[in-house]
Amino acid sequence: MVKPILLNEQLCFSIYRAQKQYNHFYTQALSRFGLTYPQYITLLSLYEHGTMSVKEVGKTLELDSGTLTPLMKRLEKGGWITRTRATDDERRVDVSLTQKAEDARDDIFAHVGDCTQLMQLDQATYDAIKAQVDQVDAHLAAIQDQALN
Repeated sequence: MVKPILLNEQLCFSIYRAQKQYNHFYTQALSRFGLTYPQYITLLSLYEHGTMSVKEVGKTLELDSGTLTPLMKRLEKGGWITRTRATDDERRVDVSLTQKAEDARDDIFAHVGDCTQLMQLDQATYDAIKAQVDQVDAHLAAIQDQALN
């Protein structure tokens, strides 16, 4: 007889619950800036890499254009980014941070950092959990193309 699969013993369910908690956490943490989590990680990518094409941002964040385009429109409307056609290739749209985004950078980092401290995880524990989640992600990516039928 096969042992039953219990919901609370499933790693996938634990990750799912944690992801929901993180979404709620970031919704609260970012509300003072009027940002959503996808907008926040878009800004993080631009803070890290500087001006990038929309395609590069999508690749970095693993977001498709159907998700990225409306997200970018909202960021632009909110004054966080500008989108301009590249002069050397009109098919490419470049995304840059505005002065508003540059000016808010340290405040955003400090506020989210302060909120992260509420989890009361020391750096070594945080790093170990992240490494384990990254390992799960890598294993799933490696088997993604295999037939599971």
